[in-house]
Amino acid sequence: MTNWRKSSHSGGSATSDCVELARSPRAVGVRDSKDPSGPRITLQVERFRRLAADIKRGAHDLP
Repeated sequence: MTNWRKSSHSGGSATSDCVELARSPRAVGVRDSKDPSGPRITLQVERFRRLAADIKRGAHDLP
């Protein structure tokens, strides 16, 4: 995965810290923009969709 994208809500500047995503036909890669050569996770597309839906509804918010 080489085409990494940042959310437009991250401020758009080169110094904005954000999660970056890269998509292939079967998977979505996730990495930290502060450490682009660091660890990343890869999720099947459907699992990523479920995770994103959970995040949007607050299922993973800290107390």
